[in-house]
Amino acid sequence: MEKKKKTTLPLHTFRVETTRAMINRAHIIIHSLLVLALLSYRASSTLVFFFFSPDSFTLALALAYVFVFVAELSLSFLWLLGSAFRWRPVSRTAFPDRISDDDDHLYLLPGIDVFICTADPAKEPAVDVMNTVLSAMSMDYPAEKLSVYLSDDAGAPTTLYALRKAFCFAKVWVPFCRRYGVRSICPKTYFCGEGSRPLESGAFFEEREKVKFMYKDFKEQVERAQEMGLHGDKNSNETTCNDHAAVIEVMCDKGPDTIDDHCKMPKLIYVSREKRPFHPHNFKAGALNVLLRVSSLISNAPYILVLDCDMYCNDPTSAKAAMCFYIDPLISPSLAFIQFPQVFHNISTNDIYNCQIRETFKIYWNGCDGLSGPILSGTCFYMKREALYGTTPGLRSSPDLLQIRQCFGTSTKLIKMLLQVQDYKCNVENEVSSDGLLQEAFFVASCTYEKDTKWGEQIGFLYASVLEDYITGFHMHCKGWKSIYYDPLRPQFLGSSPINLNDILVQWKRWSSGLLEVAFSRFCPLTYGIISRNPILHTLCYGYVAFLPLYSIFALCYATVPPLCLLNGISLYPKVSDTWFPVFPAIFVSSLCQHLFEVLCTGGSIRMWWNELRIWMVRSASSYIFGCLDFSVRLIGVRRVDFGLTNKVIDEDQVGRYAKGIFDFQGMTLILIPVVTCSILNMTSLIGGVWRVIARGNYDEMLIQHFLALFIVISSYPIFEAILIRKDAGRIPASLTLLSIICTLVLLSLGYIVSTM
Repeated sequence: MEKKKKTTLPLHTFRVETTRAMINRAHIIIHSLLVLALLSYRASSTLVFFFFSPDSFTLALALAYVFVFVAELSLSFLWLLGSAFRWRPVSRTAFPDRISDDDDHLYLLPGIDVFICTADPAKEPAVDVMNTVLSAMSMDYPAEKLSVYLSDDAGAPTTLYALRKAFCFAKVWVPFCRRYGVRSICPKTYFCGEGSRPLESGAFFEEREKVKFMYKDFKEQVERAQEMGLHGDKNSNETTCNDHAAVIEVMCDKGPDTIDDHCKMPKLIYVSREKRPFHPHNFKAGALNVLLRVSSLISNAPYILVLDCDMYCNDPTSAKAAMCFYIDPLISPSLAFIQFPQVFHNISTNDIYNCQIRETFKIYWNGCDGLSGPILSGTCFYMKREALYGTTPGLRSSPDLLQIRQCFGTSTKLIKMLLQVQDYKCNVENEVSSDGLLQEAFFVASCTYEKDTKWGEQIGFLYASVLEDYITGFHMHCKGWKSIYYDPLRPQFLGSSPINLNDILVQWKRWSSGLLEVAFSRFCPLTYGIISRNPILHTLCYGYVAFLPLYSIFALCYATVPPLCLLNGISLYPKVSDTWFPVFPAIFVSSLCQHLFEVLCTGGSIRMWWNELRIWMVRSASSYIFGCLDFSVRLIGVRRVDFGLTNKVIDEDQVGRYAKGIFDFQGMTLILIPVVTCSILNMTSLIGGVWRVIARGNYDEMLIQHFLALFIVISSYPIFEAILIRKDAGRIPASLTLLSIICTLVLLSLGYIVSTM
């Protein structure tokens, strides 16, 4: 048979979004001039007030000016950091089909280890986790070069049982997907009617029905097992979760070598690391580092794919798409990871909570890719294993065995595998059935293995923050590694986003606290990044993300000080007749127009723009504030780090309200008090300000403060509706409303007392 001619077509393309970049840069220049004008006005008026108008000096006016000036200065600085994302947006295209048609490329494809993490079977249903596992096993990639690892931090017997059943079902599902070219390789999605039907033949439909029946049986067995496991002794389950020995089980199909390629199975490995009550476990980062060590002994693939347990593979070609970049000799030597966007299948048309995180995956990461690459996002990324070993591109670890042991631990076989990845010559047996190899895997999965090593400090996923993705990616970029952001038309991965407002705000609170851990550590982007000679614009991007939670302090200042001053007749802004007046509405309109432009350019609508603006205000006055508080109390050692999992179990009533675009405040706790308090405060101040205008007839003196209060009140309509109108379960609890009213009265009293001094 004639050998196929080697293709000369490129495997990927790169394009700078020139038009968007020019518009962004023009806006940055115009907005910068407006901000400078605002700060000039504030500085000059403050100097005049303090030094040249002693007769008008009051404590209330002095405090108000200081608070507002600091807020405006800080918000301007944060805006400047965020502008770096918009300087050079790019887009990429990969052609995995060109690998499929090239025998040489197929032969040269490297191995991939897939890491999937789960931690709580009560919040992460086993059936959904197994669907993610099955989708990873079904990727369009040579089976002998693919290994799938499931990390079960709970050590739940039901999860191991479900994985064994999943492997049995995979022996039918994986060949079915490969034989018929199935695109939707997640069984749950495929059998819900969303899957493709490539071949309309009797044999196909007959086999499809057979596989469907087997999936239904598999699903029922797993659900029964989980239900029985979750109904056991709760205290016993919690004890087992936090105190158990390591469990590792390798599942592989030992069929004949002549087996059809369609029927070859990837390895499937269950890993539950050892956990003891008095040893730090470092949450997801610790679990990933255990997988990194165990996989080094069993398969040692040069590349890894990291997925959350609810983020399944939606397209079988993602691995080959990643390899389009990795096998390019021009960019591969310094390429650490390829980040895919997180896309969610349960997003409603309205998306009132901005669950899709549009700005991050449509604006920020594209902009980072035009610099040195996107920020690591925790899931949906392919990573070069070597980049996790603390090396610099082009440089290898020292061959000094003593020094290597001090960094990587005392496992000789692990060190040999490390050297193998870094192209050192060594003879290592890599037989999965080897008892010695599995024994060594148990050793590196023990809770004491990392003691007196560099794991989590310089090697693997770092422990400096609960956001192991952010800090690990930043450390790699500072070492000289690059990254790529790839956002194809068809989502390569699909997951489920939390659509419960309480879960969303708690999740953002955890992220905020983790970001501040980095911002005020030795890895602070604005110092560590510059010292490490990371490109300045890229460093600004990291700095913006790290300091983003501080928005809350200054946004809260803007939501409280101007309305209090409005109610007490204190003017903070120029009159309508003043020459400085146009600067303030111009800045406001400029910001809104930039946001609207980006929403429309990324396929959004005006309604989406309004929803994003509204939820941003809610998040700033809740998640960011409590994230700052959480970080502050942990900084002084008051409480331990709390890594709460997002609940993946769906409440149908909450799903219905989310789909209808109705805010659901069910289950809300203290995290919502600042939001409700600000809403009530601005409503009160607006009414008082309007009454003052009617009584005195002087409307132009505090027009800007009237507008700010009105804008916040309009944005807070869902809150007032949930307090005054709604009677369903999603309304704001009466106790929370009462606490917010008390807080409002306290603020009004303080404002009145200060204004009279």
